[in-house]
Amino acid sequence: MPGVARRDKGEVAPTLAFARDREQPFTARFAEERLAMKRLIACAAAVTVLLGAVPASAALKPGQKAPDFSAPAAMAGKGFTFKLSDALKRGPVVLYFYPAAFTSGCTIEAHEFAEAAADFKKAGATLIGVTAGNTNRLVEFSVSECRSKFATAGVTTDVVKQYDTVLNMKPEWSDRTSYVIAPDGKIVMAYTDPNPDEHVAKTLAALKEWRAKHHR
Repeated sequence: MPGVARRDKGEVAPTLAFARDREQPFTARFAEERLAMKRLIACAAAVTVLLGAVPASAALKPGQKAPDFSAPAAMAGKGFTFKLSDALKRGPVVLYFYPAAFTSGCTIEAHEFAEAAADFKKAGATLIGVTAGNTNRLVEFSVSECRSKFATAGVTTDVVKQYDTVLNMKPEWSDRTSYVIAPDGKIVMAYTDPNPDEHVAKTLAALKEWRAKHHR
């Protein structure tokens, strides 16, 4: 997993560490690595908020119209053009902005959305992650980190600004903001948090609540 230190098969490890690793199943080691990374991200997120990098007013508000846009995208390694208005014709859209492909928090978030992709599909939503960072690697990212479960698109800084998701510490990137957008193009829910942990749960809950109200 990008951003997490681990040994390659051919790398020589210290004897004690090697022995300890052999006693643990691979899945257990992976879970420990993921937990450790989440803790680091949580600490970094707290520092970011304290430094004022994520303004409380960030993100469009529920009821506002989501700006339409087109962007080059990739799904399972295959390129295509994503257009928001076209996706909305098929139902609600879960649009999540993330800072950059192959950064630690964004990799974790992509894995979590991939694990829940079937739930979003069952609820009738199009799921797509968008970023302005490391966009030249999105075809690869769509396979290795999105697990070929959902699409990801590279947007311009203009789109980032239109959605009020500029990352203050690095203005050419977006912050971590997730939107649920109704078929009429209006924002149902917006959630901004540099920590990736709650984005899946909050967007899925908002989507299910909207669907229950609209019986679609």
